[in-house]
Amino acid sequence: MDMRSVGKRSATVRVARWSALHPWRAIIGWLVFVALCLGGGIAAGMNSATSEDFRVGEAGRAEALATEGGVQLRPTEQILIRAASGPLDEAAADAAVKDVTARMKALPEVASVAEPVRSADGRVLRVPVELNGSEQDAKKNVVPLRAQTEKAAQAHPELMIEETGDASVSKGVNDQRGKDLAFSEAITLPVTLITLALVFGSVVMVGVPLLLAITSIMATMGLAMVASHLLPDTGVGMNMILLIGMAVGVDYTLFYLKREREERARAGGRLTSEALVEAAAATAGRAIVVSGLAVIVSTTALFLARDVIFDSLATGTILVVAVAVVSSVTVLPALLVKLGRRTERRAARRIARGKAVRAYGEKGPGRAWHALLTPARKHPALTLGLSVLVMLGLALPALNMNLKNPARDSFSREIAAMKGYDRLLAAFPELRVRHLVVVRARASQSGEVRQALRELAREAQADPLFADRAGASIARSSEEQRSRPPVARVSEGRRGTAPVARSSEGRRGAAPVARSSEGRRGAAPVARSSEDRRTTPPLLRSSEDRRTTTLELNTRHATYSQEAEASLGHLRDRHLPATVGKLPGVETAVTGEVARGVDYVEHQNEKLPLVLGFLLLMTFAMTVYAFRSVVLGLLGVGLNLLSAASALGLLVLVFQGRWAEDLLSFVSLDGISSRVPLFLFVILFGLSMDYQVFVVSRIREAALNGVPTRQAVLDGIASSAKVVTSAALVMVTVFASFVMLHILEMKQMGFVLAAAVLLDAFVIRVMILPAALLLLGRATWWPSGALRRAQGRSVPRSEGPDGADGGFSAGGEGGRPEESFEQRSKQGSLPHSG
Repeated sequence: MDMRSVGKRSATVRVARWSALHPWRAIIGWLVFVALCLGGGIAAGMNSATSEDFRVGEAGRAEALATEGGVQLRPTEQILIRAASGPLDEAAADAAVKDVTARMKALPEVASVAEPVRSADGRVLRVPVELNGSEQDAKKNVVPLRAQTEKAAQAHPELMIEETGDASVSKGVNDQRGKDLAFSEAITLPVTLITLALVFGSVVMVGVPLLLAITSIMATMGLAMVASHLLPDTGVGMNMILLIGMAVGVDYTLFYLKREREERARAGGRLTSEALVEAAAATAGRAIVVSGLAVIVSTTALFLARDVIFDSLATGTILVVAVAVVSSVTVLPALLVKLGRRTERRAARRIARGKAVRAYGEKGPGRAWHALLTPARKHPALTLGLSVLVMLGLALPALNMNLKNPARDSFSREIAAMKGYDRLLAAFPELRVRHLVVVRARASQSGEVRQALRELAREAQADPLFADRAGASIARSSEEQRSRPPVARVSEGRRGTAPVARSSEGRRGAAPVARSSEGRRGAAPVARSSEDRRTTPPLLRSSEDRRTTTLELNTRHATYSQEAEASLGHLRDRHLPATVGKLPGVETAVTGEVARGVDYVEHQNEKLPLVLGFLLLMTFAMTVYAFRSVVLGLLGVGLNLLSAASALGLLVLVFQGRWAEDLLSFVSLDGISSRVPLFLFVILFGLSMDYQVFVVSRIREAALNGVPTRQAVLDGIASSAKVVTSAALVMVTVFASFVMLHILEMKQMGFVLAAAVLLDAFVIRVMILPAALLLLGRATWWPSGALRRAQGRSVPRSEGPDGADGGFSAGGEGGRPEESFEQRSKQGSLPHSG
């Protein structure tokens, strides 16, 4: 069968042929496509996710109720004022408070500035500043506040003035993420260049994979902006485009380039560059399309999680893989033809000058790969058993995996706002965690609801998991509040005046001075105007229509600690049902940072079986479709599960404990980010298809040409060894660079993906897969009738593809075409490739 008949049946070959015959059109068309994608994305702009998009579970329902009533937790910044050393000078502090208050009130981003509050030891003052807008808007709105805080600090050099809060921390995390990604790229690019240089030995050929990967990423960024108007972006989509785009972009190009060079070496100058590219398209091109389709189908499983973050991750991954596949089967053939013609012209000039032209030949797999494959070749059963046992041993720690939602406490202390956050909690430990109880009822029940919430606050006082005397001020003001309708105000406030900041032991009607959390009056009141006084933080609020009421309770525990989660459990399961829950017709819910984390993990655990089931089914279906073998489909699913479980075991071993904290610069949460396992399964199952499709395609090609299964397995794995190793090294470099980032979740994702790819490339594909295939023999191809019939034919010599599935000789790279890897190994003539 000639190449033209192949082209008639394969769209991949037809596209590659057109590109090879019209290289400049293909190259210019690709550049225009990239420019249009970027231009369209910039014109459309990025549609970012809103606070509503992140709501999950009971916490999300509570936030919706509170927002509807206008009593939601609002973004609040804390301006800390303290002495550089020694006690706080009251006169200087008074001047600083007035200055900060005036500066903040002048900003349109600020909703209100509350009364300053003194710490228990009297050394620190905090000025709460409430921002306008949602939590997502706060990242942008906080910028002018921080600028004014810096100016206030410069105006009062005798004091330490700094700002912290959720918005400041989020802004710091975003800025740090940008710096981290730049650092990651600075590491990834050189290693990728070195790897490609070792593979190809040509500077020009090194530039091709990088060029296509970078342009694919650029085009995808534009497409992602357009797609964000359908699926809002959460800020992680672009990170995923960079992470996956560089990995698969280089891998796909590497597969294609390697196959083209093999065809050129086999042709020995008898075929033109166009014919060689077409031959590569019939084999490597098809493998790339199948592999890319497998990644895309696998990644769609993330949409089943019904989570805006996973939607963003899935969208970025699907788009960048699709664009990388398109570049590999369209513009890459054109580039290879241009480079091939350049090589041919140089060879012709050398011949015209009477100079010898170096014969091109691909090196064999080398002694190292011969040594690695020897156990599977000589003792397949023993190799399979030991390898599986090792992988299962690595997976054992995953049985104790504790999933958690990374909280603010886990962020890097290199962020200035996090240093201020630590100092804030040292001075005001009761602010570490806030639980917000939201109650929705009829307006006529408002008085009953408020009374029940006061009872809940009194119960919290007796619970050691909550802050000392939480809600005592509510209990004191019960008579005062009972006589009038509550209209969106704090419990201590009297009509016509703003409430004062006082400790839980402060007396009603006492002088309006800032007190410590223990109720001790400061040495001197800080100067402030009476109209600005209000309680911070507000404890009890009601909506204008009196239908929604909220209660705020504090705990002193770390956000991700077991004590913080236990306090939420006590609140939801004990205190709330025993008080407000007894009222007829009321709707209750609890939110806050701890509640969000707990509900998010529960949501992920509920969706994990569905996502994993879909993923296993799609992986099986794609493998059967690609290779027409049910056995290979089952084997692929089992191997992917094994590598994923082993990688998760290593992740738990490193990150759930504390022994590696200094080594990898992180603070352990005593758990794993809840998004990491699901993300690993989806991405690993997709990416592992790269190796599965590429390696098994080589084996299947040989088997279709009548090569016995044993010889086909050894030759197929040996011939793909170098490119699989190179592709794995590129992927591992990209993923491992994320371990050096500051954000804990990104560290965990990078580590687990790097570990999974290493295990998949060097244990699964070198030890377990060949051993299993050798033991299965011809049963590997069940129920494919074509392969069973082909096994009875002799090994043909081939000068190029003779069918849609390819037709190269079993010998693969290096050696004589009719010589198998096993034969060359026995003869000791295996060339060394370094």
